[in-house]
Amino acid sequence: MNVQQGYTVAVLGATGLVGAHLISILEERKFPVKQLKPLASERSAGKSILFNGKEVGVIAVSAEAFEGVDIVLASAGGDISRQWVPIAVEKGCVVIDNTSCYRMTEGVPLVVAGVNDADVENHPGIIANPNCSTAQLMPVLKALDDAFDIERVIVSTYQSVSGAGKNGMDDLLDTTRLVYQKMDQVDPEALSKVESQVFSRPIAFNLVPQIDKFIEGGVEDGYTKEETKVIHESQKILHRPDLRITCTAVRVPVLIGHSEAVTIECRKPISPQDAMEVLEKTTHVTLCRTPESFPTPVEVTGKDPVYVGRIRRDTSNPEFGLNLWVVADNLRIGAALNAVRIAEVVIRNGWLKAKSQLAQTASIA
Repeated sequence: MNVQQGYTVAVLGATGLVGAHLISILEERKFPVKQLKPLASERSAGKSILFNGKEVGVIAVSAEAFEGVDIVLASAGGDISRQWVPIAVEKGCVVIDNTSCYRMTEGVPLVVAGVNDADVENHPGIIANPNCSTAQLMPVLKALDDAFDIERVIVSTYQSVSGAGKNGMDDLLDTTRLVYQKMDQVDPEALSKVESQVFSRPIAFNLVPQIDKFIEGGVEDGYTKEETKVIHESQKILHRPDLRITCTAVRVPVLIGHSEAVTIECRKPISPQDAMEVLEKTTHVTLCRTPESFPTPVEVTGKDPVYVGRIRRDTSNPEFGLNLWVVADNLRIGAALNAVRIAEVVIRNGWLKAKSQLAQTASIA
């Protein structure tokens, strides 16, 4: 096609929380969209969304809906991706998938833009977007690994309810209202009786150390799927299957923005000043140098960078270890923004492939 004319872009899951952000970011970044196809379920078909000042009708997803589409940004859930992504690839689309469906599939690149762009070149029609917590961690770990050869990583995540979609955000607001309706002052016993419709425990005024299901058996027994996603996805993106990394993931009563307390141990000596000099030059990272300038979710909401602060020596390993605080808007770098950035990598490098080359991907399901 003539690049100057732009691209036909479909957003699968257009009426969802991430889908809405995808469409907004396509507009913000002036992505060369010739035609936008918002795709969703039958019940959402006929609705309209605003894009570049024009009303665009939502289309029910079908095989025919992918005809003539160049790029699909998929964010409708794993089951939907499993059903429709192979069909989209058969139709000649390049799919950037925000779900966990294809992340660990052999041959499918798992990409954080600015970290491992070169992996995109040999995509088989599908490019996977990592878990939101992994995505914001990668620019930081990649830069420090290249400079100091990271040996071990310990991550504790503090993840906002928007990671569970609009339902998660609604649940926090609803349970908070219930608490105030039921009591004049905070009563821990009353708090425990407020039921969540989304999380395994009440999320208002609480912390829940469970995101996704628990794993049974093996060395990962007792971990949640969210925690193992951070582990395995980090190893894949960094091309470091040997990287020793562990994670505890916690859901917190924050609307938007994930935070991470990160400890790294390196093979080369490292100091806070050394790390700051590296991170100051790292793409998509904003450094908060002084202890008091630490970032928080409220301050980073709606912003593009990954923010890093509270960089200090690990007192248990002061020559080779550091502690860091990493915060980002999970709906942007952790989902929609990274997906659009990957699409930009594809078109900038001419990595859209011919339909005949993509058809083989139909077998990935």
